[in-house]
Amino acid sequence: MTDSVHAPLRVGALYINVFVVATCGLVYELLAGTLGSYLLGDSVTQFSLVIGLYLSAMGVGAWLSRHLETNLAKRFLDIELAVAVVGGLSAPVLFMAFSTTGNFQFVLLAFVFAIGVLVGLEIPLLMRLLEGQLAFKDVVSRVLTFDYIGALAAALMFPLVFVPQLGLVRTSLLMGVLNAGIALWGTWLLADRLGRSKLGVRIRAVVVIAGMIVALGFADRLTARAEHSMYPDPIVYTETSPYQRLLVTQSRAGFSLFLNGNLQFASADEYRYHEALVHPAMVAADSPPRRVVILGGGDGLALREVLAHPSVERVTLVDLDPAMTRFGKNFPPLAALSRNSLDDRRVTVVNTDAMLWIQENTELWDVIIIDFPDPNTFGIAKLYTTLFYSRTMARLAPGGAIGMQATSPLLSRAAYWCVVETMRAAGLTVQGYQVSVPSFGVWGFALAKTAAFPTPTRAPNVALRFLNDAAMTSMFHMPADMGPVPVDINRLDDPVLVRYYERDWKRWQR
Repeated sequence: MTDSVHAPLRVGALYINVFVVATCGLVYELLAGTLGSYLLGDSVTQFSLVIGLYLSAMGVGAWLSRHLETNLAKRFLDIELAVAVVGGLSAPVLFMAFSTTGNFQFVLLAFVFAIGVLVGLEIPLLMRLLEGQLAFKDVVSRVLTFDYIGALAAALMFPLVFVPQLGLVRTSLLMGVLNAGIALWGTWLLADRLGRSKLGVRIRAVVVIAGMIVALGFADRLTARAEHSMYPDPIVYTETSPYQRLLVTQSRAGFSLFLNGNLQFASADEYRYHEALVHPAMVAADSPPRRVVILGGGDGLALREVLAHPSVERVTLVDLDPAMTRFGKNFPPLAALSRNSLDDRRVTVVNTDAMLWIQENTELWDVIIIDFPDPNTFGIAKLYTTLFYSRTMARLAPGGAIGMQATSPLLSRAAYWCVVETMRAAGLTVQGYQVSVPSFGVWGFALAKTAAFPTPTRAPNVALRFLNDAAMTSMFHMPADMGPVPVDINRLDDPVLVRYYERDWKRWQR
């Protein structure tokens, strides 16, 4: 190779190609893992399968590369284009496959394996193309360095930029454009190695780029079509934040909010859930609550119930996602349903991690309402640990009470009692209770204080649709099939709750 080609090959192919290969490859696998957990649930298993299979497939690709002996430059660029096509189309195809095939997980893992093999083929071929141009130790160190830097870039940009700004489908297609663009650029870097095949590779690269750009133009339609096939009712609102996908459907009975594909509430019966969540703690406090904090609950519906109590002077609502609290304020049907609670002058909204906030904030609260999502990931499960409950208990004013949602004692019995026993292990006195919410089934809650307390039997004297004295009393009676079962304690270093939750809910999946 001539000196004039040596420099661009070394700088371009080594510093840029490797970086792009690693970045795009990991983004494709993060997309697959996200889609797997989003569509199938069981996020821990899905990400473990996807990342493990991807790394193994890269090994297969690296082993197969030894059988490629001729036309290395052409093969390298063709493999780059294959990564662009397979990876770029992965998200839209997987979205569509979920509603059209009964073997979605097989399709998901097939994409993961194919992308892993192709990426595994690329890096050894690039190292062989550099053979003789750099010292072997420099080739290995630089290629691996930029491979790892690319992986770091993907890991940082995926949750912070790609998903919140572009969404899953656009991210997938954009990575495809980037892969194909690098392959097209490579036809100039490797021109003397390509010979007469140069024109063919360029044509294929241009076709792939054009196809991906056209698909990008239809990305919203592709996403909408896929999501419409996943929900029985029409979709009227969608938004992707750095933390979650918000989606609202509309039916004759009202509207429903889904977060990452999981039902958050249905407007037709949410009052049963939120009245049961809030009011037992409000009446269990030794004196009428004046200062209340709500952890989670960015939709404003638990806040609505808290503000119904005339004694309340100040409420702080702590929700991680500013998109959720903006949605609660600005989506007219939800704002009306919450009685514009998020705009109440007594309310302060804080968008931060509740784990950090409860540690740093030293105020004492008469009532703490905890309305977190179900503990289906390790990130959420930290909010159900002895550490979190110890910090929460330290923020209770004397005689104060905690009310929290704790998943279903019928559908996820072990997970429910793990939550209760973990609260007790942190030093709280806890009483469990349950209520039927048609959209969810039987749902469970926990009422806690720092000392023994009588079971609430009287509903508060505020406007209520579901809760009365009889309902308040009956909620604290657990039927035999929801009674306690032996469980381990959920700790920060041993999040058994996630395993209980995934095991229990898997039994009810179709």
